[in-house]
Amino acid sequence: MALTDHLRPGGGNALMARGLANRDIGFAAAVVLILAMLFVPLPPVLLDLGLAISLSLSVLILMVALWIPRPLDFNSFPSLLLMVTMLRLSLNVASTRLILSQGHTGSDAAGGVIEGFSRFIISGNFVIGVVVFAILVVINFVVITKGSTRIAEVSARFSLDSMPGKQMAIDADLGAGMIDEDQARARRKVLEDESSFYGAMDGASKFVRGDAVAGIIITLINVVGGILIGVAQHDLTLSDAAGFYTVLTIGDGLVTQVPALIVSLAAGLIVTKGGTEGAANEAVLGQLVRFPKALFMAAALLFGIGLLPGFPVPVFAVLAALMAGLGVVIARKAEEARKNAAASEAALKRAEAALPEDNIKDTLKLDSLRLELGQGLVPLISSSDAALAGKIKSLRNLFAREFGFVLPSVRIKDEPMLPAQSYALVVQGVEVARGEVRPNGLMVVNPGDCGLPGERGRDPSFGLEALWIDQATAPKAEAMGLTVVDPESVIITHLTEVVKEHLPELMTFGAAQELVAGLDRDYQKLAGEVTPNAPLVLIQQVLQGLLAERVSVRNLPLIVEAIADARRGTSNVVQITEAVRRRLANQICKSLIDGNGFISVITMSPTWEKEFLEALRVNGDERNFVMSPQRVQEFVLHARREIQKYAEQDQWPALLVSPEVRSYVRSMLERVSPMTVVLSHNEIHRKASLRTVATIGQ
Repeated sequence: MALTDHLRPGGGNALMARGLANRDIGFAAAVVLILAMLFVPLPPVLLDLGLAISLSLSVLILMVALWIPRPLDFNSFPSLLLMVTMLRLSLNVASTRLILSQGHTGSDAAGGVIEGFSRFIISGNFVIGVVVFAILVVINFVVITKGSTRIAEVSARFSLDSMPGKQMAIDADLGAGMIDEDQARARRKVLEDESSFYGAMDGASKFVRGDAVAGIIITLINVVGGILIGVAQHDLTLSDAAGFYTVLTIGDGLVTQVPALIVSLAAGLIVTKGGTEGAANEAVLGQLVRFPKALFMAAALLFGIGLLPGFPVPVFAVLAALMAGLGVVIARKAEEARKNAAASEAALKRAEAALPEDNIKDTLKLDSLRLELGQGLVPLISSSDAALAGKIKSLRNLFAREFGFVLPSVRIKDEPMLPAQSYALVVQGVEVARGEVRPNGLMVVNPGDCGLPGERGRDPSFGLEALWIDQATAPKAEAMGLTVVDPESVIITHLTEVVKEHLPELMTFGAAQELVAGLDRDYQKLAGEVTPNAPLVLIQQVLQGLLAERVSVRNLPLIVEAIADARRGTSNVVQITEAVRRRLANQICKSLIDGNGFISVITMSPTWEKEFLEALRVNGDERNFVMSPQRVQEFVLHARREIQKYAEQDQWPALLVSPEVRSYVRSMLERVSPMTVVLSHNEIHRKASLRTVATIGQ
């Protein structure tokens, strides 16, 4: 019944579809059969089938090599090359077995394919066959295979050597925002595939060379062994034995050398294509006929050669005419292309002059973060060993881990209006900071009177004294215990501080929307119920309030829960933010614990606590703070005095206050000491251990 189905119209298609579905099994069976031919004798009919398959595969590989646009599009070529090489060697072994065992019976002893090559190419004359075979071997082994091997070796070496630079270029484009993560991942995949391919081709080219050597050795063995067997075992004369076995052997050698030559040519085409795009006819012929003047010169030279005594004038004249005619056609097409390009450029200029509304809107778009570099700092992103873009990428990853949201891409651009060694940091289209670095130098922080030669300056991040030294002086500075920083790290440190200062501005509505979209479905539903009209706006405002005090928003599910819970009692954003901070008490306290396991705090005297509470006016959901400006100024001065004592030692104890006035105290200290954390008693986790280091008195 199954056989009948296969004989029906469409039954063959079903059989082919079933075979394609199980092609993995078929491929494995083919490999086993190739290995079996090394040991199992083949009848002439099967040998003919194998030789025909070998020739067909070689032609197919050559055609694919001609049409592929890029070498990577045929990255299975090294594996395929190994398989077809092994197939030819197995067929060589099988044909050798037939020639040595049945060669005395006649020219058809090893099958019809070998006999056909013997009659067609060498006409039964083994002397002609030896000459033709030797020429083919020289062409394959000395010319094509040797050249392809060398090109494959150089391509593999150059591909591996250029890999770090190409990876850094991808990181630079990613850090500059020119490509996204998916595009960067795709480009890295292409880079890895390219290196693997050229490395594999370097090894696979040895298969072709070894195949040529093996063909020569097998041919010599067949000739010598055949003559000995014919004379010693089958009582043939030396001339008859040489005639029978040499003709068969040369025919066998040609049958295997022709596919080997074809595959070698395919390998040469692939490795020589390099970075050229397009099929072989586009890459080679398109470039040969690109210059009409070259065609005219070649035509004139051909015609001149034809006029020399003894040369066939008609042949060279026809070729010169064809080449000159091709030059005329190419010149006309080039002129038409130039006219079309000029017309397109004129139309583009008219369109740009009109400036449609969409283009005007595009010009209004602002970069969230932009780093502008003076002309002298461009090598920090354009040189082969530039590390600035990679450090910016690492900075974005750091902020994602520390603060819980991904910073927008930092666009890096050169700015001719800046001084050569200056850079500017721009947030939402506004320049917020500027600094200077020396691209070929190193910065020593707080050098004091170290006696090192260099240029005095200021650290752009914190305003500390600095000294710019050259590379050769750096080991001496490090031996003196001084902090030495490269220019990229100076810029990154400055950018870090600027981003921390402007985190609320970077938490845009779109950024908040992306964060909520990344939540589980239940939390997304809860976020939608926070405020029926504009839930994301309230969430954005709370996140901005947390980031303003450098509180991580990574635990967004807990924050959404806290907002939903606080929203039932009040609609005041400040009070909701304070409620969220109470829910994040453990996280806040963990970030403040010192090396001894304590949270160092500065408290307020009872007098100040009482005065702050009395200055608070509560009217329903509204709260007002009515302390006089003079008293506010006095409090700020007293607080700053206590904070400064520890800031000089790079210590930043938190200020502990009552929950009702925490937000107001924070707003007072925000300008004079933004690094100081203001805690309320409700934000102290039950397991936290406090250590009072100072008290703000009157």
